[in-house]
Formats: sequence, structure tokens, C-alpha cells
Amino acid sequence: MIRISKFALIALTGLIIASCGADQSPSEKSLQEYSDASNNSSIIRNPVSANGLQDTINVAKLKFEEDLYDFGRVKEGVQVEHVFSFTNVGAVPLVINDVKSTCGCTIPEWPEDPIEPGEKGEISVQFNSSGRTGEQSKPVTVFANTYPNQTQVILFGYVEAKE
Repeated sequence: MIRISKFALIALTGLIIASCGADQSPSEKSLQEYSDASNNSSIIRNPVSANGLQDTINVAKLKFEEDLYDFGRVKEGVQVEHVFSFTNVGAVPLVINDVKSTCGCTIPEWPEDPIEPGEKGEISVQFNSSGRTGEQSKPVTVFANTYPNQTQVILFGYVEAKE
């Protein structure tokens, strides 16, 4: 059994309280501080805090020109390619952390560099229809410093079987 003296307990409590000092929280930072950032870690923020406060204004925001793309009817084996164009309509630079599809037949590519507010970007998606027939719906999820942190675009259509 571990015994802690009253002095050690009081000292530990004081240390914990002192570490919760008057540091400026991320929601109190100015936009200028974010735009002057020399690395991406200062612009990646979680707008939801432990105490329930939400700051959904000072985040990046993705606005896609289209979030659905119908590739129509294609023969099995055809490679379908589409570019989803977007604009960062948020207040800070957009950083895309990852883009994932639901299967290996759909391969996304995305920009690695931050996209400043007002700038445009593209996510390129390739769908390999080999071995896939019938109606197809391929969601692609974008993970970024946005709120919410996931945005989805969908590639869909019909793949006709080889004769």
C-alpha cells in the first residue's frame, strides 16, 4: 500500500493548480498569430474543447464545387478519373491530413501543402472498375483541420460486365 504524506499531497495539488496557469487558450489567439505561423502545427486546431466550448469560426472550411460525381455507364475494366475542386472558405490555412476511400479500387490524391483562405485546391480520384460490376458508389473521406474534421465526396455510376 502506498502512503502519501499530507505535505506531499498538498505539494502535488499546488503543482497541478500552478500548471493550469493563465496561458492563452487557442480560441483566444488572434488570426494574425495563425497566419504568421512558421509550421503547420499551430494551424491544426480542435474547435471543441473539454469544457464543451466550440470555436467553429476560426477554422478552415472546405467548399467543394460538387460533392457527387456520376461517371455514368462504363465497361468493366475502364479507369474512371475525376477531380473534385474545392475552395478554402475558412479563416485559417487548410491542411488536409489524409484522404481515404472505402476500397483499394479507388485511389485519391490531394495537396500536401496548406491552402490559404480563399485559395482553391483539387482532390483527384481514380476508380478501377476491373472486377466490379453493377451499381457502384465510392465514398472518399477528406480528413482536415475543419469542423467537422471529415468531409465526404462520392464517385458513383454503373459498371457493365465484360461480354
